[in-house]
Amino acid sequence: MRRIASALLALAFLLTCLRASGHPQKPATDRKVSTPAAGRQNQGEQRFKENCGRCHTAPESISPREVKAVTRHMRVRAMLSAEDEKLILKFLAP
Repeated sequence: MRRIASALLALAFLLTCLRASGHPQKPATDRKVSTPAAGRQNQGEQRFKENCGRCHTAPESISPREVKAVTRHMRVRAMLSAEDEKLILKFLAP
């Protein structure tokens, strides 16, 4: 558990440093969603692009547990609203 927490902190620090140094990141990739909750997914994708896409691309493979931890951490760092956090979480880990 400590290893995961340390890795997440290191990742957050690295991403913060990259953001501060002005290195451009790849734009978020567009995901095609074909589920009944596509409207909610699209809202989550939009919120991800607005809040996270400036610095991050959507991860291709990350466990729901890791998504939850990173999203919670980034809520504080990026000053996300509770609604943004919830929609982004649903987008990244449906």
